[in-house]
Amino acid sequence: MKNMMKTFMTAAVFLLLSQKSLMATEIDLKNEKPDQIVKQAAGAILEKLKDGREKYTEQPDLLREVVQEELLPLIDTDYSARLILGKTARGISPEQLQAFSDAMSAVLINRYSDGLVEFRSNEQLEVMPMKGNNSEKLTRVRTRVNLTSGGFAPVDYAFHMTPEGWKAFDVTVEGISYVITFRNQIVPKVEAEGIDKVTADILAGNVALNEE
Repeated sequence: MKNMMKTFMTAAVFLLLSQKSLMATEIDLKNEKPDQIVKQAAGAILEKLKDGREKYTEQPDLLREVVQEELLPLIDTDYSARLILGKTARGISPEQLQAFSDAMSAVLINRYSDGLVEFRSNEQLEVMPMKGNNSEKLTRVRTRVNLTSGGFAPVDYAFHMTPEGWKAFDVTVEGISYVITFRNQIVPKVEAEGIDKVTADILAGNVALNEE
């Protein structure tokens, strides 16, 4: 399970880091379909990594900075935070939600940015044909991440339309949702200790968020 969760976060960062490449090719994130965004992002970001892989490997903080800058525009962090908090989000202030959202973003960036350098080929990320009843409220982009050890892991991105355009809010690998995984661990803590203490503990590294 731990390897699967690392795989999906590596794939998620791979997609989200592509924002700069998308902007460079003037893709309209409001009108372009999510599956096309993923397809067009794959080749461009791997070129970026190929040119800077050694630098990012030797100085992982640089990659974290890039992910920080490029991740936020393509993910609806506040919506993801609300989904993670579930019913415990009721009654919290916008400032508390933002603080929690920022804390979770920091955890994910620090934990998984390094895995991005493991991608070697655009063949590692295969975008599958769209299917199902997709809408602006929920569109799923199905992909397969080909593993260096052989085989593949199915990774699904959940997008919805926002005033800024399409944004991802959840990633699921082999049926395991990032939102649900962390909700199951965080909600009991918030119920027992309150959102402010849990947010502070996450930032301080005092909350062990397991990947299973």
